[in-house]
Amino acid sequence: MFNQVDLKEAVRRSIQTEKNAMDFYLRGAAQMKYAEARKVFELLAREEREHAHWFHNVYPGDDIPNLEEFLDAGPAVDSDWLRDLDKVNTAGFDERKAMALAMEKEQKLAAHLRDLAAKIENPEVRAVYEQNARSTDHHYQVIESEYARLMGMVHETDIDTYVRE
Repeated sequence: MFNQVDLKEAVRRSIQTEKNAMDFYLRGAAQMKYAEARKVFELLAREEREHAHWFHNVYPGDDIPNLEEFLDAGPAVDSDWLRDLDKVNTAGFDERKAMALAMEKEQKLAAHLRDLAAKIENPEVRAVYEQNARSTDHHYQVIESEYARLMGMVHETDIDTYVRE
């Protein structure tokens, strides 16, 4: 379980993680050549911003007085999200590679959020972590769907059509 200092640090790191993810999706969207893929990353960037607000609403610290200014500041130099995206860029940007990376990041983040939620006694803060984990699972599903479309796979909405034929 977390003491108050540990809880403050955990929530602070969660706000930073949401900002890092938002910056990842914004940078990725700017590089997408396919409109639908770009729209997915833009949507996810907006949702990551919303998640940062969820965490900020339960943040016991006072070192982020203006969340909008914090979120609009340049990307963190130590962002593992952007560092990993830069690796994709080094090999030549590819929407599918960026989406595969995004799915991996979202999957790991959801597991981390659930792990943290299990250690938090404060019901209000725990609920934010649990809600964020569910939303992160949804992000994975959204990316997976667009990835399948880019790969020319059968979309989940078309499965009934193929099963009946």
